[in-house]
Amino acid sequence: MSRMDQVAVWQRRRFLQAVGAAPLCGLATASVSEPLSGTLRRSSVEDVEGLNLGFSLYGTKQLPLDQSLQACAAAGYRHVEFCLNAGFPTEPAVFDATARRQTAQRLQELNLTLPCLMIQIPLVCDETVQQASLQVIRTAAQLARDLVPEQPPMLETVVGGNPAKWDEQKAGMLQRLQGWATVAQEQQVTLLIKAHVGSAMNSPERLLWLLQECGSPAVQAAYDFSHFELQGLDLRTTLTQLLPRTRFIHVKDTSGDAAKFRFLLPGEGRTDYVQYFRLLRELKYAGPVCVEVSGQVSGQPGYDPLVAIRSTAEKLNSALAASAGQTSTEN
Repeated sequence: MSRMDQVAVWQRRRFLQAVGAAPLCGLATASVSEPLSGTLRRSSVEDVEGLNLGFSLYGTKQLPLDQSLQACAAAGYRHVEFCLNAGFPTEPAVFDATARRQTAQRLQELNLTLPCLMIQIPLVCDETVQQASLQVIRTAAQLARDLVPEQPPMLETVVGGNPAKWDEQKAGMLQRLQGWATVAQEQQVTLLIKAHVGSAMNSPERLLWLLQECGSPAVQAAYDFSHFELQGLDLRTTLTQLLPRTRFIHVKDTSGDAAKFRFLLPGEGRTDYVQYFRLLRELKYAGPVCVEVSGQVSGQPGYDPLVAIRSTAEKLNSALAASAGQTSTEN
């Protein structure tokens, strides 16, 4: 199921009834089933150029949280993104105070940073759903402060809607986004909205219109080229348009086009990551670049999140090093 499908399900089921009181749930501490080298592999390019790779735990729903963290650290990732959707170990309703304290400590032990939390809230909805969305932001903001009080993670979401109905939906979307911005400012967190193929906000121009009309520093952009690549848009052009407002980048690969497509793991499709990283450096982006495993991939029989973590780290670190004319080193 895609993130857009999940937004639709959320609207129907009011998924975030789960934002209420959290029952006890300790942090699972399973070891990685296939141990990786204890040496954390860091690309020298990361440290010099400021391009740091991460992995979204949206792709590890079936693993205990600590196992996901260990695997990401062992693969050499610098960042992780937590998913707050129902059924994930970091869902706020089951991620209790003890688990939060343990996780904050574990992130430090593994030298992992947490720049972003993934949420799912729609901008095309009725007032009941809008009020639930505002509560989602408050609940996610509290979790962000609990995990990293000195620099709470940003909150990232797609926004739903129908691309053919943009003109009739955009005014309502803007009004609801302004409501999100007010709560985000009160909670002292940054909200990131991401353009998505098949949604009302599917292009850089539409994303920028919402950001500019909203006019809040608490609302910025998450960038994911896969959604533009499927529409035949150019990497340099979309980066140039959006990087001034971009605080976080997702990467995944694609095949097909906007009418019929599949998302793939980075390195399995047509995206040129050497060129991608060269452009990011040229355009002075120095934020997180985080692998997002689509539900089209993680929902396939035989999907192994540990293999996905390792394989994407190897391919992206290789591209990152090649983009600077350097080779990866082990520290």
